[in-house]
Amino acid sequence: MEKKTSILLIYTGGTIGMVKDYRSGALKAFDFGELLKRIPELNQLDCRIDSISFDKPIDSSNMNTAHWAHIATLIEENYDDYDGFVVLHGSDTMSYTASALSFMLENLGKPVIFTGSQLPIGDLRTDAKENLITSIQIAALREKGLPVIREVGLYFEYKLYRANRTTKINAEHFEAFASLNHPPLIESGVHLKVYKDSVWRPDLGKKLKVHKNMDDHVAILKLFPGMGEPVLNSVLGIPGLKGLVLETYGAGNAPTEPWLIASLRKAVAKGIYIVNVTQCSGGGVVMGRYETSKHLEDLQIINGKDITTESAITKMMYLLGCDVSAKLFKTVFETPLRGEMQ
Repeated sequence: MEKKTSILLIYTGGTIGMVKDYRSGALKAFDFGELLKRIPELNQLDCRIDSISFDKPIDSSNMNTAHWAHIATLIEENYDDYDGFVVLHGSDTMSYTASALSFMLENLGKPVIFTGSQLPIGDLRTDAKENLITSIQIAALREKGLPVIREVGLYFEYKLYRANRTTKINAEHFEAFASLNHPPLIESGVHLKVYKDSVWRPDLGKKLKVHKNMDDHVAILKLFPGMGEPVLNSVLGIPGLKGLVLETYGAGNAPTEPWLIASLRKAVAKGIYIVNVTQCSGGGVVMGRYETSKHLEDLQIINGKDITTESAITKMMYLLGCDVSAKLFKTVFETPLRGEMQ
């Protein structure tokens, strides 16, 4: 007899894990030990569902690299005992955490699905139940004895995306996330439609390797018209700064002011890694297409291509934590590692 597929829920905090006390109107933490009692529909999935929670669930605004390492450790410790994982997380920083985990979990051969909700699980019009039920169903999907999804995904409002391709686009609508540079992996309708050409195919012959050292000596700076030299120099002058994600205009364009070129050249010479990403939600950087990005290309600024800001900053933390040599850093960053860029 074939054993039941087993799924581990990891609750970190966030709206999805809250229920409303209708007498007081206050929100309180949901008891995941009563999950099947509160959401009996899960019994229809015919899989074993266990849960584990952070000792102190947190709002995702308080998420940091230590919490990422804790999630990675929970997956590492339970990896051999479960067929898939569903991480319940606040939506505000979910794209950052999910992107980080995609890099931290090297050679991942099982689904790790992030989800959350815009309304608490006990709310009358909640999106939490659908997101949770379908995330578990996706984590349990198998074909020819192997998991269909073997990467870190993010499921929200009927779509599963590659996690490191997502960004939060709306604070109020149920459709809170988008992946403008990569198609969905699965769409949920009457049936679950899997887009096999979009799904990541790792080498299943390699053993899971978990990286927990994420170096947070990094920063993000968004260019804006009228930004002056003191702003750029104050960011580049942060003590201990090792990397900067520079959000430029359009296809990777920036002012050609002599002071900007001089400041960036000085930073690169000091060994600070600078990645050029676009401020636009979709599309990517094409260094040298316009005169206003040729100077960045000449400075050997790293080409972020079509990577998201969330993925760029977490990839930088990951590579810095891996002690990638200065000689190889630009090449490695510009190389897709987990399908995060083209």
